[in-house]
Amino acid sequence: MRDKELESEIRSQQSEVRRLVTRYLSLVTFLLVTCHLSLVTVIHAERIKDIANFEGVRDNELIGNGIVVGLDGTGDKGQAAVQGIVNMLKRMGITINANDLKSKNIAAVIVTATLPPFAKPGARIDALVSTIGDAKSIQGGTLLLTPLKGPDGKVYALAQGPVSIGGFAAEGEGSKAQKNHAAAGKIPEGVTIEREPPFALGNGNSIRLFMHKADFATANMIAEQINNALHGGYAVAADSSSIKLSIPDEYEGNIVALISKIELMDVRVDMTARIVINERTGTIVIGDNVTISPVAIAHGSLAIEVKEAPEVSQPLPFAPEKAETVTVPRTEISVEEQEGALVQVSGVTLGEVVRALNALGVTPRDLISILQALRAAGALRAELEII
Repeated sequence: MRDKELESEIRSQQSEVRRLVTRYLSLVTFLLVTCHLSLVTVIHAERIKDIANFEGVRDNELIGNGIVVGLDGTGDKGQAAVQGIVNMLKRMGITINANDLKSKNIAAVIVTATLPPFAKPGARIDALVSTIGDAKSIQGGTLLLTPLKGPDGKVYALAQGPVSIGGFAAEGEGSKAQKNHAAAGKIPEGVTIEREPPFALGNGNSIRLFMHKADFATANMIAEQINNALHGGYAVAADSSSIKLSIPDEYEGNIVALISKIELMDVRVDMTARIVINERTGTIVIGDNVTISPVAIAHGSLAIEVKEAPEVSQPLPFAPEKAETVTVPRTEISVEEQEGALVQVSGVTLGEVVRALNALGVTPRDLISILQALRAAGALRAELEII
């Protein structure tokens, strides 16, 4: 009797242990799922510095015309580069006739560079060198001192140095070998900044934040995030692409600290449902918010094949002198149309949309036509952007 009671008690304890373990595992699973969802939310959030920039923080483009020397017979054949050399030598006190200077070792080029915001004199940036004449290659050449000007006509930097094309070009009498584009090159850190560009970071009491992609919902969320972090109504969305921010009193004279704090804030970006199509390459990019209403699709391709097999008819031996060799055309045309059955397509999430479109088993170019037809039918909930 005691054994039965003992066995019953053991079973009861085992049942209680299993119940506790089940509750514990359920709690752990719930915590893991919660943590995962929290991490997903953080991962999909974007920093403000990645989706917007402050007023006045921008690049400036520079341009100048120069001369590349030291080429191995691959320079300009005309007189454009020669005249530049003559003018340079004249400034150095050397007078020479342009007709007496005939060389294919020089090339006239255009030099461009991008001046970053807040660039200081003495800093160095990269230069891009591109030929403007008929030079075949600027491999191994050296750019002579070239002033780079801004849109206002002022010189902001100087460029000089050996040109790197990242490849080669060589040719002989009957063959040619080339890697990369030999008529353009780069001078790493070949530009020295000489003048600091003017800039205005706000107007003293306020500053504006410009978004890279205009969107009312995202602009409003950025303003709310800034106000929550600064504990006040300092930010307001002026329109779909700009947020106006009043500078708090504690950041007067220390606007850099305010900007750095705002740039590191995470904001959930509300993306527009969009499909980007490149018809030249057949590339299709589908966004996350794209959906397809239930619709039936039947798509079939029409293949037309034309074969040309001309036959030559020659005159027989001892034929009359007027007999000629005649080419008789032979053309074969075949037309094949594939059968297309109706397929139901629908999708709410991106994964469902991809699986539904893959079920059609069509090529990317056929898929472009199907997407355009879906948009025309009103079943595609997205914008079609053709580039």
